[in-house]
Amino acid sequence: MIIWLNGTFGAGKTTTAREVTSLLPDSRLFDTETVGGMLRHVLGAPEKDFQDFPPWRGLVVETARQLLDHVGGTLVVPQTVLVEAYWQEIHDGLTRAGVPVHHVLLHTGRDTLVERIETDTQPESAGAEQWRLDHLTDYEQALPWLRREARVIDTTGVVPAEVAETVLRGVRTRR
Repeated sequence: MIIWLNGTFGAGKTTTAREVTSLLPDSRLFDTETVGGMLRHVLGAPEKDFQDFPPWRGLVVETARQLLDHVGGTLVVPQTVLVEAYWQEIHDGLTRAGVPVHHVLLHTGRDTLVERIETDTQPESAGAEQWRLDHLTDYEQALPWLRREARVIDTTGVVPAEVAETVLRGVRTRR
């Protein structure tokens, strides 16, 4: 099974993913950006985003499938996907592979997102502030399809542990 945590930068995906894996036995964090990093190494820098490389989507599906075949359990994927066609390609590939996917959208309003992005002190966030701020409009434009395709959890004013519990409650009730 995969729990895919979607949402824009600053919504709390990575923090929530860490909380979920600490609460869910036999779960692992799968950072699909490492697939993007590998492709950057092989193919060079993309024009806009590594997700635009068609191999990224196929490799995410195949890597997830093989990881689950090898270790079982649950993969928790904190990855923003704002292009509906890319999400459908990934979702359809995982479905064909027999992997159940719980797509969760972690959402909060623009003001909260801007505050979180501007005050993020995590080492992996260094240098990404402007890039993240520049993508808020893309997120807002993607919201209609994201709301159709995912279970929405509002993270405004909610501590990560509570968000993780809400994610897991939803997964348990949908099994």
